[in-house]
Amino acid sequence: MSTLLTHLVETEPSFRPQRLPALYSDFRSQRTLNPDGYQANLSAWRRAISHIAFSGLAPSAKGAKPNHLVLTVDEGLLRALESKSYGRPLALGAVFAEAIKDKELIGLEEFLTSKESVYKTGWNLSPWAVAGWALRTVGLVDGLARTDKLPGGEWVVLANVEAAGKKFAEASVDLNTRFERTFSKAHFSKEFGDQIVSGQTMSETDVEVLLRFLSRDKEVVLYDGATVKIRDKSTDEGTSLTEEDRSIAQLKELLGYLQHQTEVLSKKVDELNSAAKQAVANKNRVVALASLKSKKIAEASLQARYNTLASLEETAGKIQQASDNVAVVRVMEASGEALKSLNAAVGGTEGVEGVVERLREQMDTADEINTIMNEEHVVVDEGEIDDELAAIEAQEKKKEEEKVAAERKEKEDKEAEETRKRLEAVEQVKPLPEQERGVEKEVEDAADQLSRITLSSQPVPEPAH
Repeated sequence: MSTLLTHLVETEPSFRPQRLPALYSDFRSQRTLNPDGYQANLSAWRRAISHIAFSGLAPSAKGAKPNHLVLTVDEGLLRALESKSYGRPLALGAVFAEAIKDKELIGLEEFLTSKESVYKTGWNLSPWAVAGWALRTVGLVDGLARTDKLPGGEWVVLANVEAAGKKFAEASVDLNTRFERTFSKAHFSKEFGDQIVSGQTMSETDVEVLLRFLSRDKEVVLYDGATVKIRDKSTDEGTSLTEEDRSIAQLKELLGYLQHQTEVLSKKVDELNSAAKQAVANKNRVVALASLKSKKIAEASLQARYNTLASLEETAGKIQQASDNVAVVRVMEASGEALKSLNAAVGGTEGVEGVVERLREQMDTADEINTIMNEEHVVVDEGEIDDELAAIEAQEKKKEEEKVAAERKEKEDKEAEETRKRLEAVEQVKPLPEQERGVEKEVEDAADQLSRITLSSQPVPEPAH
């Protein structure tokens, strides 16, 4: 497998080895025969196209920095995707056609020159999409999905641009002042170029595409091709760049350049000093003198750069202070207008005094009404209340006595019933007179037999009856 295909197999779940035969086949006929399978293959390739571009592994011109937001579609891309086992993807042309139709891919030139947002309904279609619409209209073919040819050219991958926009928002969230939010294009590229795509740096084309997207489609920055300013919608800074913005951008770019120069010169001074010491150790006087002379020149340049840098940093500090003052004044002005509006809403001091006076009058009237109402109170006879209470207490006492009497009677009745039941049980156990006589006779007979028992073995004859 090629390097690009190997990367897809390792990172894209839809490109597992078992799926490759289907993905590399000519699955265009499945559009009507197996719509679900067609959409599954289509979705897998669309995600792969976005991933190929964002990874920076797509083929690019020799020596050129790879793009991450723009994909070059040509023969080189097909070769990079070619597999020894499955050959080239046969339906890739249909995949690109569908992506272009749905505005997932937009021609680079068209994207950069359009004045309208890509999210606007009826956004200008690319020549590729227009051609497809014409073919469908005349009924020659069922859209571009039946073509096996690649569109060719450079195409902006909208999903990648949107992902880059989110990364930029995260990277710039802490930039608050006007000075911090203003950049030249070169400074912007240096500041954010390696923060958007993890571990890689965006190309100039990527930066231009991102800035067009952020300014035109997201309206989060102001951009005129040279100067970039992150918008602060919480303040009224206007909707266009000013000369002050351009001056700040140039100043920041110059500061960055001088800081880089001081780092280079500092490193050069250290290297020349080391070379001079090494030459002395080697007893090479000529090289030592040349190194020291170059060191002195580099130190003089470094000092000049530091002086210029200090001056520019002081200027930048004053600009930031002035910008802060402008912001403070604007806030104070807005606050003053808000207070004026609120004071006008309450009618000023005269209006408030009138309201307070009327309120006091109404409160006094309410107090007078309460006084009158309290004077008309009802006279209560205390004797009648005592008599009524005594009657209630007597009634409650009578109820209590009746309750105690009823409980006592119930207890006595219960004891009487238990006594009656015990007596009945005793009567049932007592034997009748005839039974008593029979029992006595049996006892007498048994005693008589016992008296006749002797020690002899002869049985004792029974008495005659």
